[in-house]
Amino acid sequence: MLNNHVKSAFLLTSLTLVFLAFGMLLGGNQGLKVALVLSLVMNLAAWWFSADLVLAQTGARIVGPETAPELHALTAHLAERAELPYPRLAVVDDQAPNAFATGRDPGHAVVAVTTGLLNLLNREELAGVLGHELTHVKNRDILVGSLAAVLAGAVMFLANLTRYGFLAFGSGRRQGRGHPVAAILMAVLAPMAALIIQAAISRSREYLADDGGADIAGTPDGLASALDKLGRWSGQGRRSVPAAAHLYIVSPLNLRSLTNLFATHPPLEERIARLRGEII
Repeated sequence: MLNNHVKSAFLLTSLTLVFLAFGMLLGGNQGLKVALVLSLVMNLAAWWFSADLVLAQTGARIVGPETAPELHALTAHLAERAELPYPRLAVVDDQAPNAFATGRDPGHAVVAVTTGLLNLLNREELAGVLGHELTHVKNRDILVGSLAAVLAGAVMFLANLTRYGFLAFGSGRRQGRGHPVAAILMAVLAPMAALIIQAAISRSREYLADDGGADIAGTPDGLASALDKLGRWSGQGRRSVPAAAHLYIVSPLNLRSLTNLFATHPPLEERIARLRGEII
């Protein structure tokens, strides 16, 4: 619990520092003042509206029991086993099977699955995946992951804004506007820093969520089988959002294009082997 609070504070502080640095480099002292106000607003939004922001990023839509009765029934059963409040459920219209959980605490959690996941998995496998996501909720990983997604999305937005802004307005180097070369350099390096933060936060949590998911579902077999199926689809999601990649149970990005430094998940083969008792 304390560790997750420390990570949350670190992320909010990082978001503030990134905004302030961009403001200073782009607009000098005046830019710093504007960035301070924006960072405070962004911190509040990231904390309070984290679930809604992530749902908007990923294109997930909330569904009720009348739309997905089987999904709701299974989730209700697993949430009761996990002694958790019943979360809201969302569906992403994407043929690639995947799932994630978001929110600021267990009382405001959302568990989202793709249409591809619902079409591909049997009940035991789906229970394992939902158990994994509910473990993230129970361990309060969801706030850290949601803040990281908002942070990464904000940093990447600022980086793109800087690049395009200097292409359009780079000729006007009036006094007090800041240093354009340093700003452009930061626009290139900042997204890399955001990816490193994502990787550092999410990797270790996946092993714990796998173990907890197996306990909630009652068996590790369903989750192991589900991960095996999901791994074959990795990198094929139509709604993949790099800023939120660490939230998913299996990375939606093309792992072949990433180095280990930027990998947001531990090796899938190791996760499956651990669930099957082949690695202790």
